[in-house]
Amino acid sequence: MNETGCQLYLISPPDVGGDFPVRLEQALTAGPVAAFQFRVKEIDQHEAASLAAPLQAICARHDVAFIVNDSIALAKRLKADGVHLGQDDGDVREAREMLGREAQIGVTCHNSRHLAMEAAEAGADYVAFGAFYPTSTKQVEHVAELDTLQKWSMVTEIPCVAIGGIRPDNAKPLIDAGADFLAVSSAVWDHPQGPAEAVKAFNALLA
Repeated sequence: MNETGCQLYLISPPDVGGDFPVRLEQALTAGPVAAFQFRVKEIDQHEAASLAAPLQAICARHDVAFIVNDSIALAKRLKADGVHLGQDDGDVREAREMLGREAQIGVTCHNSRHLAMEAAEAGADYVAFGAFYPTSTKQVEHVAELDTLQKWSMVTEIPCVAIGGIRPDNAKPLIDAGADFLAVSSAVWDHPQGPAEAVKAFNALLA
């Protein structure tokens, strides 16, 4: 996923029904986005697949990687570009076996370079550290430090994603610390001027 510099990685809000496809289109039209993570909870795979289909088509049109959160099986069913695994969501090697060599596989590593190294050794394409700031998107159990990003980017080529409460006004320290991607959700979808303005604001920082 990573070419040069730090890039934007959008994470879906919990509700992707209604007019959300229109809002995703607005966000992806507003500027470069590297990836979109489909993260919906507590619905069955059939319903998830039908919600994912229009979003996946929008991502494909904009050349944005479509990543499924948590479920290797759903990623396989959708022929998604990849899967993002939490610490309890399955094994990188199993995901690679099911999804193939080309799949982008990411792993949540909280604030632990040890977990990140294990993920990298298992074949992960990227690791995610966070939460860096308070977030309303999910319960924060692990707080990450800038030092983790700095040390990771100094010792390995495996890209790292910073996640957790990131907004245009607090993102710069993460970029400076070596984050390859900023994973953002509510800062884009709840932006008072709409998702397009949020994407523009982030990309102005990343330029």
